Amino acid sequence: RPSFRIHLFSVVLILFCTNSVKINHIFVKVSSNDAVFCLVPAVGLSEKVLVFPYETDFSFVALIPQKEMALRAFTLCMRVATELPEERQIILFAYRTADYDELNVWREKDGRVSFYLSGDGVFFRLPPLSTFRTSLCLTWESRSGLAAFWADGRRSTYQVYKPGHSVRPKGTVLLGQDPDKHLGGLEATQSFVGEMTDVNMWDFVLSRSMIQAWHYGHKVPKGNIFDWASLEYELSGNVLVVDDD
Repeated sequence: RPSFRIHLFSVVLILFCTNSVKINHIFVKVSSNDAVFCLVPAVGLSEKVLVFPYETDFSFVALIPQKEMALRAFTLCMRVATELPEERQIILFAYRTADYDELNVWREKDGRVSFYLSGDGVFFRLPPLSTFRTSLCLTWESRSGLAAFWADGRRSTYQVYKPGHSVRPKGTVLLGQDPDKHLGGLEATQSFVGEMTDVNMWDFVLSRSMIQAWHYGHKVPKGNIFDWASLEYELSGNVLVVDDD
C-alpha cells in the first residue's frame, strides 16, 4: 500500500508558508522523496528573466491577471529562447478554466507555432525559436476572427480563426506547463525549457507601430492584463529568476 507520509520538513515548510504570507496555492508532489512546494506571491519582474533549466512535470510560474480574462480581443507578447529541438512540442502559454483550455500557445512538433481557443487550433510557420531570444506576439479579435503572430516585429499572414468566440474568465494562467485539468495533469515532455521574459498582455489588439515599438524596447502602454514590471506571480519547482543582462 503506498505511503502518503509527509516528512517533518514538509510540514514545517507548509506551516512557515501559511503563517508567513498569504498564498493562493500549496502545490504538493508526492513521490518516493516527498516534496512540497510553497507558492509565494511576488510582484514585478522588471529587468528579470525566468529560467526553466530542464524539463519537469512540476515546475511552473502562475500569473495572476490584473483584470478578469473575459476577452473578445487580445495581444499577448513575450521574449523567449530555447535550445529544445524542433521536434519537441513546447507549451509557451497556458490559460485554463475548470473545463477548457481557453488560450494555449504552442510550438508544435513540426516547428510551427500555434494557438488554441477551446478546441482545434490554428498554425503558423514562423522563423524557428532558438537559443537567441525571439520577440513573439500574438493578436486576435473576435469580431472578424483575424489572428496573427509577430516575430521580431514582423507580422505573419492573417488567418481567420473563431470569429464570434469569447475567452472565458476565472481560470489559471501558467508559464512552463500545460495543465490537462485545472492545475493538474502536467507532463514533462510538454514543459518549457529555456528563458522567458517581458510577458505582457492587453485586452485589445495593439497596432503595428506599437508591436514594433515593444520589440525594440520602446515605451508602449502597459499591459492591462499582464504587465511584466508589476506582474503578480507565483513560482513552483525549479524556476529561477535572474537579472536580464
